[in-house]
Order: sequence, then structure tokens, then C-alpha cells
Amino acid sequence: MHGQCQYVKLEIYFQYCILIKEETGEYSMAKYLVIVESPAKVKTIKKFLGTNYEVAASNGHVRDLPRSVLGIDVEHDFEPKYITIRGKGDILANLRKEVKKAEKIYLATDPDREGEAISWHLLAALKLENKKVYRITFNEITKTAVKESLKNAREINMDLVDAQQARRCLDRMVGYKISPVLWAKVKRGLSAGRVQSVALRIICDREEEINAFIPEEYWTLDASLMVEGEKKPILAKYYGTVEEKKTISSLEEMEEIKKQLDQAVYQISSVKSGERIKKAPLPFTTSTLQQEASKVLNFSTQKTMRLAQQLYEGVDIKGNGTAGIITYLRTDSTRVSDEAAKAAGAFIADRYGEAYTGETEQEHKSGGKIQDAHEAIRPTQIDRIPVEIKESLSRDQFRLYQLIWKRFVASRMAPAVYETTSVKIDAAGHRFTVAASKVKFDGFMSVYMQEDEKEENNTLMKGITKDTKLSLKELVEKQHFTQPAPHYTEASLVRAMEELGIGRPSTYAPTITTILARRYIVKENRNLYVTELGEVVNNMMKEAFPSIVDVNFTATMEALLDGVEEGSVKWKTVISNFYPDLEEAVDKAEKELDEVEIADELSDEFCDLCGRQMVIKYGPHGRFLACPGFPDCRNTKPYFEKIGVACPKCGKDIVLKKTKKGRKYYGCINNPDCDFMVWQRPVDDKCDRCGAIMLQKGNKLVCSDENCGFVKDVKKQEA
Repeated sequence: MHGQCQYVKLEIYFQYCILIKEETGEYSMAKYLVIVESPAKVKTIKKFLGTNYEVAASNGHVRDLPRSVLGIDVEHDFEPKYITIRGKGDILANLRKEVKKAEKIYLATDPDREGEAISWHLLAALKLENKKVYRITFNEITKTAVKESLKNAREINMDLVDAQQARRCLDRMVGYKISPVLWAKVKRGLSAGRVQSVALRIICDREEEINAFIPEEYWTLDASLMVEGEKKPILAKYYGTVEEKKTISSLEEMEEIKKQLDQAVYQISSVKSGERIKKAPLPFTTSTLQQEASKVLNFSTQKTMRLAQQLYEGVDIKGNGTAGIITYLRTDSTRVSDEAAKAAGAFIADRYGEAYTGETEQEHKSGGKIQDAHEAIRPTQIDRIPVEIKESLSRDQFRLYQLIWKRFVASRMAPAVYETTSVKIDAAGHRFTVAASKVKFDGFMSVYMQEDEKEENNTLMKGITKDTKLSLKELVEKQHFTQPAPHYTEASLVRAMEELGIGRPSTYAPTITTILARRYIVKENRNLYVTELGEVVNNMMKEAFPSIVDVNFTATMEALLDGVEEGSVKWKTVISNFYPDLEEAVDKAEKELDEVEIADELSDEFCDLCGRQMVIKYGPHGRFLACPGFPDCRNTKPYFEKIGVACPKCGKDIVLKKTKKGRKYYGCINNPDCDFMVWQRPVDDKCDRCGAIMLQKGNKLVCSDENCGFVKDVKKQEA
């Protein structure tokens, strides 16, 4: 009897434990599986969906064309041969375990062609044909957007998938067919690409334009005029004659005009006052964000996209948990959802006043196709003010988020209004002009000002009329020469590619990163310069593959890919029409192109074995030092960039290095004998307090000894 009582008590206890676990969710099994691309999204989305949902990540693509061969069966309707990407086996195995437990699977990869293709590959790799599978997309990672996407689940859009397959196959054909020609004719390690080769040509064409430019002389003439009753003169600019605008081309012409003006009477012929409206800027697209971040923050396109990805996927906001704070970052649309527009209008009215709210939305005019399923890049919550979440973001995350937030708020605000005054002054048949403006209503400029809007107001004195008396104080002439077009920067190259229809939002940054990594171009003080290697590759591409590097041809291909996405063009038709011409050009190039030798760059290191001065070579993993005596001497060394600072431990050079995962650090070139290493860049300066080497962190110099903690300002140090 006693034993039975004990058994009953244990049974009741076990039932109680089960009940508790079910109530807490610990014992329940997730019914639904959501698969995203990035592990960074898992935590954020899981928080929104609760215990019935399991969220897992594919870590990007799981299948691709094989690396060792072309991977496209040109003999059998150009069928691509996909294989599991190396290293993705464990990820797929874990996903298959989760798939078995789930009643429904939601594929929630990014809302673009690439994301659609990843979902399609997951469908095949996980063998989901007989499962309940749904495709969901969201433009922002917020609770509302994610839950709304579940209500609007759909099937995979094969037109989007086919557009991605067409792009992938075209790029593979160009890369795998042309690159071996470059290896044979120039050197190994080079590459060609459908978009990268055109980008290189754009830069090379600009370089040729600059080199061929012949400056032309011209002169400007300003008249410093005293106004009756005023102490300060006004400065009027030479316009031309009373009948037409004129350019002064020589000193002789300038002297002749000055003779006529020296004793002339200066009289105001007209005074016009008015208003000028400056419209609010459009919210950011991928391209305009990259351009503005480059100009304002000095970010590379790659850095901008990396930071934007972090802000989109989710950051830990103190007091609110993990949240995505901007919308999807790959877009060429300036559209804003009605909900976001209303929230912005209410925020602006409350914070700045009704007068600052914008009335109508501007339209973005573009020659290319607009991916209007996406919105512009904007904050997910307008009332998440940058300063209020600054502590939750890194310095660069904060700067980029603030730029996006200000631009979006400004885009929903009223235009700025300027008071303008235009004065024409005539003397001896010649005309001078004075233009002045003053901000009457700052509108959007109270939040966001671009560089060209930061000019000082040139306010003309009030009360000036046609009867106002003027007298000449002095004539000031200046000689000038016309300037060539500027070198491309990353920002201006992105703008050029967008205007020409080359590439798409997701390709701008990788394209520039690739041609920099291949050493076809180098970046100095923001400007992009072509290297000797880049010139050789570009000339060879223009000679042997003119259509590949033709801007119009590439733009037409982009339009065809858009046609595939819309369902009006078959993707294999695009491939089958492209491949025969490419193959013919490759065969011809292999037979007719001459080999080109590129001289190696000399280093300041000498070979330990034979004493020759070593040269810098470029391999698959970057630069290295090699003996020019190859094959007699096969000595090689790692190449490290010296920063001009001596090691505080042994006195040898400190060099820039990288960890196995690619993170930069600074260490002694004498490693492993010397173990000096820091993450921040050292400077040739010692701590005023303890004598240790100083490190640069932003605009501060910080002592490398953490126990010291001495800090001083870089600007003060420079002074």
C-alpha cells in the first residue's frame, strides 16, 4: 500500500513537471521553420515569432556552379550543373533535421533576385518538394513586417530565379573563358568579368581623357564698386557685352576691355528680386547612399554596404533588445510606403512644426528599371532618433545611421525658400552682374544639408535701385586654365555606372572591390588611378573582346536580365545567343594576341640567398616578395606594408599584417623573435605620462599601455 502511494505521488510530480515545461515553452516542439540567409537575423526574427517557430540560417548560398570547371553544359541547352558549396554540408545537415520536425517551412531569404535564387536552391538541397513550403519577404526586420510577411506567403518566383541564373551563367562564361587568355598572355592570377571589365574601361577612358587634355587659357574680371552711402564695396562679375555673354580668352583682350572700363560710368540697368525654391532631396537608394557616405563620411563602397547590412539585420538597442533599424539596403527605388510616410509627417509636424511637413512626394526619374517592390533606404522607426541610440552603435554605425535618418526625414519635409536678388550693371557697352540670395525658410535644410548648400549667404544690401549711384574702386583680373575631368572616386564611379546602366545595386561595391584587389586600379586620396597592369588588361580586352567591354552592350544585357525578371524573355535564350560569339572571340584571341610582360615593382628588401633586390608580386592571396633570379633562386618572403614607425621593443619596423580571418593588426616585422602587436595604428610619438608608444583612435592619440590611459587630441599634437 505504501509503495502504491509513492508511485501515485511520483506520477503526479511527473505530470506537474510536464505541465510546467509546456507552459514555459521548454517542452513544446516548434511547428514552423523559418530559414533566413544570415545568422545575425536569427535572434532578431526569433524574438518576433515566439515558441511555435524555429529560425535557422543558410549562411547565404548553399549551391553554386563548381569552381574547377565551367559548370554549364553548352552541348545540352546550357543547363547549369549545381553542386553543394564546400563547407555547407554541416549547415544543410542541421537544416534537414529542423525540416523533419516542421509542419511548414518558410523561406525568408533577402527580397531580391539573389535571395529568390537562394530559396530555390534550398528547396532542391533540402528536398522540400513534398513539404509545405512558402516564400516570404520583408523589406525591414521589424515585428510588424515579419508577421505581415507570414500572412502574405507565396510560391517561389521563378522569373526572379531565372534572372539570377542568367546573370550567374553570363558572369561565369566571361570569367572562365577570358581569364585563361589573360593568364597565357599577361600573367597568372588575373581575371576578367562582365561588369568589372566595363568598370575598368570607364576608369581607363577617363585616364586617357585626362592625359590627352590640353588646357585653354581664359580670364575673369571682377569690378569692385562702391555704392553711394555705403562703406563696403560690392563685387560684380564680368558677364560680357550688353548684347551677349562673352569669354575673355587672352591677356590682350583683357587689357583692351580694361581700357574701355577705366573711365566708364557704371550704371544699374536692372534689379530683380524673387524667390528660389530648393526641393528636398530624395531618400537614399543603394547608389546614392554609397556616393554620399563616400563624400561625407569618407567610407568606401564596401564599408558602407557592410555597415548598412549590420543596421538592417539588427543591432542590440539598450532597453529594446535586438532590432533592424534600417530597411533593405539593396534597392534602386525611392518609393516610401504610405505607413512610413504618414509616420514621418506626424513626426516632423510634432518636432519641427506643420510648416515643415512636405506636401507631395517627388518621383525618381531613371533610365533603368526600378526595383519598386523595394522601398528607399530609410529608418524602420522614424522616432528612433540617432542621438538617443548612439551608445548602442559603434562609431561608424552611428555615423551611417545618422546620415540615413537625416536624409529620410529631410525627404519628407518642405522645400527651402531663398530670397534672390539679381542686379545688372552696364558700363561702356559691357555688362557686370551681381547675384545674391538669403534663406527665407530653411525647410528640409534644418535637418540635412549637402555640400553645395553649405555656402554662405551672399546678401546684397537692401534698398538698391536703378537710380543707385556707383563708382569704380578697382578692376581685378585673374588668369585661369580649363581643367580636365577629375579622376574617378568610388562615389563618382558608382554614379557613372548607375547612369550608364552598368550593374545593379548589389554589384557596385563588389565590382570596385574586385578591380582594386586585382591591382588594376589603386586608390590614393579617394581618387582611383589605373595601374600599368590595369592598362594592359584593358587594352587587351578592347582589342580581343570589344563587345564585353562595350558600355552599351553591357547596359543592353542588363535590360535583357530585367526582361527575364519580368517574364518577357527566356533566360536560356539570352545565354545561347551570347555564348557562340564569346567562344569565337576567345579562339581568335588565343591565336592572335601577343604576350605582354609587366615589370615587377622593386622592394627595399634583398634576397637572403643570392643578394638580388627582391620584387613585389601578386598571388591569389595578395602581395608577396620574390627573388627576380627565378628559377635559379626560388626564395620568397611575405610582403608587409611598413608604416614608418619603429617597434618600441626591438627598434625594427612595425608593419601592417592580417590574421587568418583577415582582420588587420600592426606587429613587428621581426616576429616571432619580437612579439609586439596592437590592433590600432601606432604613431611615431611617445606618451607624455609614461613614455609608451601612442596609438591612433579616430581623432585621438591613446597610450598603448592600458594602465596609463593617457589621451590627447590629434589636432593639438599636429599643431
